[in-house]
Order: sequence, then C-alpha cells, then structure tokens
Amino acid sequence: MVIRWKISTFALTLAIGAASAAFANETTPGDATRVFWGNTHLHTKNSGDAILFGARLGPEEAFRFARGDLVKSSTGQDAQIDRPLDFLVVSDHAEGIGTGRELLAGNPLYMADPTLKRWHDMMLGTPEEAHQAARELISAFAQERLPAAMNDPKVATQIIASVWQEYLATAESYNQPGKFTTLLGYEYTSTPKGNNLHRIVIFRDGAARVGKILPFSSLQSQDPEKLWAFLSNYEDKTGGKVLAIPHNGDLSNGLMYSLNDFEGRPMTADYARRRARWEPLTEVTQIKGDSETHPYLSPKDEFNDFGHQGWDQGNLDLSSPKKLDMLAGDYVRSALKRGLSLEKAIGTNPFKLGMIGATDAHNALSSAGERSFFGEEAGSEPGPVRAMSVEERGGMIRYGWQRLSGGYTAVWAHENTREALFDAMLRKEVYATTGTRLTLRFFGGWDFSAGDLRGDIATVGYARGVPMGGDLKENRKNDGAPTFILSALKDPVGGNLDRLQVVKGWVDAKGDAHEKVFDVAWSNPAKRHKDRNGKLTPVGDTVDLTKATFENTIGAAQLSKIWTDPEFDPAQPAFYYVRALEIPTPRWPAYDAVRFGVKPMNGAKLKDQQRAYSSPIWYEPRT
Repeated sequence: MVIRWKISTFALTLAIGAASAAFANETTPGDATRVFWGNTHLHTKNSGDAILFGARLGPEEAFRFARGDLVKSSTGQDAQIDRPLDFLVVSDHAEGIGTGRELLAGNPLYMADPTLKRWHDMMLGTPEEAHQAARELISAFAQERLPAAMNDPKVATQIIASVWQEYLATAESYNQPGKFTTLLGYEYTSTPKGNNLHRIVIFRDGAARVGKILPFSSLQSQDPEKLWAFLSNYEDKTGGKVLAIPHNGDLSNGLMYSLNDFEGRPMTADYARRRARWEPLTEVTQIKGDSETHPYLSPKDEFNDFGHQGWDQGNLDLSSPKKLDMLAGDYVRSALKRGLSLEKAIGTNPFKLGMIGATDAHNALSSAGERSFFGEEAGSEPGPVRAMSVEERGGMIRYGWQRLSGGYTAVWAHENTREALFDAMLRKEVYATTGTRLTLRFFGGWDFSAGDLRGDIATVGYARGVPMGGDLKENRKNDGAPTFILSALKDPVGGNLDRLQVVKGWVDAKGDAHEKVFDVAWSNPAKRHKDRNGKLTPVGDTVDLTKATFENTIGAAQLSKIWTDPEFDPAQPAFYYVRALEIPTPRWPAYDAVRFGVKPMNGAKLKDQQRAYSSPIWYEPRT
C-alpha cells in the first residue's frame, strides 16, 4: 500500500504565500534563510538488529524513499513518502555493521557457532522467530554476551570495511547539493547493562575524508569519552568536521544527562568542556518516546505527558526498571537546568543542547507523521495488528500502539548542502518536531517591539538579536528584560496551531534550578483567556475517531508574538525555548483502525497534540 495524501494546489499556494510573508528571506549573507527538513537517525539492513527484525532494504532504498521515490518495503508493500525530505542521515549501527547480512547469507565463519546458526535459521523462519532472534541479539549486545565469532576482529573487520565503503559510495551517488543532501554518519550504540547511551555521529565531509576511517563502535569502548577522542583524532588527521548527538535519553535510566562521568565520578570542568564541544545537540523525540520532560519532573506543566506511555518504566531492553531518582538524567529540560547549575559550580555547561527530532526507524523508511507512519521495523509495517503487538520482560510491558510516529529535524540554513546543514547544526539553529512540519522562528534580543512583527522578522531578528541556539549577553545599555520574537506557521497538511509557549529555566543565587512554562500566543484570543491560576482555556477537539479525521475549524494557521520575560532577574542565568502545540489530531493507531477495519486495543491512545521544540536561547549575566 502507498501511504501518502495529496495537497490541493490552491491550499499549498496559500501556505507558501503565507510562509513567504511571515519568514521572508531578505537576510544578510550567512544568515539562515530557509528551513530544511530531514531525518538524522535511520537504520537499514546494514544494522544487525534491523535485518533480524526483517529489514531487507539498504541505504539506496532509504535515500530513494526520502527523496520521494516509490519503493517496495521489506514486507512487499508500495511505500512513498507524502512529501520528500531535504536531507537524510543513514545511521546504521557501527557495531558489526553489515555482519547481519552475512548471518542471513549463512557465512560459514558464522555457521560454526551454534548460537549464530540458530539465529540464522530463525531469520529464515516465521516473523515471530525472526523477531525473537532480534531480541536475543539486542539483549546479548546490551549485556556484552555477543557470540565470539560476531565479535572477532579477524572476521568482522573485513566485512565492516567492505560494507562501510559500499555505504559511502551509495551516499555520494545520491547527494545532490541544493536539491537533496546525504549527510554521512553512523550510530555509536553504547548500551551498558541495557541503558541507552547511544550517539548519532554526523560528518560535515564527503567520502574522500570519511572513507579514511572505520566507525568507532561501543565494542571498542562503551565510554562516550573514548568516542570523543576518536572524533578529535578524525578531525586532526583529516582536517574534517564531525559531531555526535545523544538520543533517546528516556531509556538511559538516568545516565544520559548524568552529573557524573561514565565511571560514576563527579563531572569535572574538563569533561564538561569536551562534552559540550562534541555534543552540541540532542535528540528530544523519536519512535521510542519523547524526552522533553516528564510529569514527575514538571508537575505544573499541563502538557508534560506526551509520548511516555510504555517508555518511562524501564531501560532500552527492559532489563532494569526505572526509579524516580533516575528521571532527571533522562529528560532534556532537566538536562538544560542541570547545565546551568553545573556552569555555576564548575564554570562550564556540558548540556548547552540544541534540540532535534528523528525517527530511529529500522526499516529504511523515514516516514514520520501519524497518517503516513510506516513502522519502526519490518514487523511493524502497516497491518491490522501492529498496534496490538506486545513486548514483555520482568513484568514490564510495551505495546505496539505506544510507539510514536517519530520526529523530524528542521534546520535553518542558507542552502541545502552538507556544509550549510552541518554548520547550522553546530550553531544549534535547529528545532525538533514530532512529525509535523510546522515552521517555527525564535529570536531573542533587548529591544524588539510589536511593530517588528509587521516587517521581515528574520532580518530584524538577526540584526538586533540572536536566533534559536544563540547566547543572549547581558544588556549593557539598560536594566530591561529581554524580548523575544516567536512566530509559527502551521503544517500545510496538518492541524492548526493551538498555542505557542515559552519554557524558561533558571538558576537562583543559591544554585537551585527552576522552570516555568508561559503561554505566550494562542488561537481565538477573543474567546480564550487565562483563569486566575494562569491556565489557558483549552483549544477544543474536532477529532472523529470513527473516521480518523479532524477539522481545522479551531486553532490558527499562524501565531506570532513579541514577548518580554515578566519575571526576569539580570543576575540569574537562564534558558528559553519555544514549544509550539497543534490542535488535537488522530494518532497512527486511529488511522490504522479505520484503514484496516479493526477495533483499537483497549487503552490505546488514539489522539494527541503534535508539537515542535525550538533550540533554546541562553541568557548569560555579565561576569
């Protein structure tokens, strides 16, 4: 089946016209003038777990699908993305990249090992058997019990080198600067005792430089500091540039944004500097849950419970349950607050993180978005029962419907090239979405006024302030509070906008961290007001679950605002980021129920408010 939908020419013309008016491109050279959409986290059959889960598509099909071509999925279905992406990172696991292909092919060096022979046979058996083999592989890797043959450098290195060069050549052949960009990368998959410390490694460079190395994997070391050393050596030896992106912190059981290093020692200033140097971004949302914040961490935030169902009870492989004191190390908002506290204590902020979204799909198909979700892996491609699948271990259960549809990364850059996209990521001029393609701008300064919204906000924002990802230095002219430009345009085929919020975090004189969410702009302001407790009237709900439809009769196509922090203290370091919320729309299990004529599973969440998270703007007092 082809999961896509058409946009009327008239509607698209209106949307593009509105976008041009709201986000004009008359900016100075070097400024980001366009938003580019992409996926920074995708697996193909070159990843061992993906191929055991049934993936049969490689990087070539991944690039073809992302640019808009019709492909056959691993389960034989027609698949075509509804709107092509601008860029893609195929990020297969570095750990034995390509060796799963040899396992499927029955490489004699593997077949001598009884466990690998059994996995091979299971891969050729029923889908249930293949999935069981994949789960066993993931568990063996997480618990450092891989069969010796799969971990033997003499066997693996030749396979890895061949597949790596094949991947680089394929990526180069699909790279079309200005039209479709293939960024080279891979996933470093550190999973100590099942706790997710994964990083996506992305290069600015082409194959001429990247081809001089083999991916550094967690089989060499599970300590991310060793990865940073490898990245430093790469830049020194090749003259290239590279960065790493932590992802899926919600499954790390407190380790991803820990106050300690990998060995459990308190973080030092040197460690913090190196982490900030190599990891400027973090993945805040993807198929395996949303990691912005959590009800336990942000009890006063009424939108604090997006995408947690099933994902906040344990670590990646459900080998260890979650404890409440772990949560602060799992979620990005807490990490941003910890970063301010650490900077006050040791002089460096290791968690000065821009935010991106991605899919983490393991079937080579970058299909984020509820209506067009093509699944996490081959076994969850469209079908009548995929929402009802069950993963159980140690009394913990995850259901298929708890998967999110994945996220996308939006990059503000002046052109669609490797260099421009990478440089924008490095300066954090990026934002995350949960699959929607709403357009979001965010600038901070000291003298923005309401009249600035009537002109070209990009020109004003760059000339008199800093964009998302930037640092707002103390105002030396007066003691006024900072002002911010917020502007959002709806996804042309998605839900209208409910509201724009500013999430603020700060550190007081005692070193304690705080947070607050401000409703800044909202639809239908003539009828929607804040009550005496500051809570805004809900936007409403037009979802019809019997048809899996919604109506854009509520909400707004565009929202914008000049906002001044009413509680600003010039002595307190702070961060600010925007959370843009759409009106309620159906989730993918609701679309599946109608498409396949099945009854949704009891308890399944069938609608939600999709959203975007900007990278923060940081305020730094004069020292």
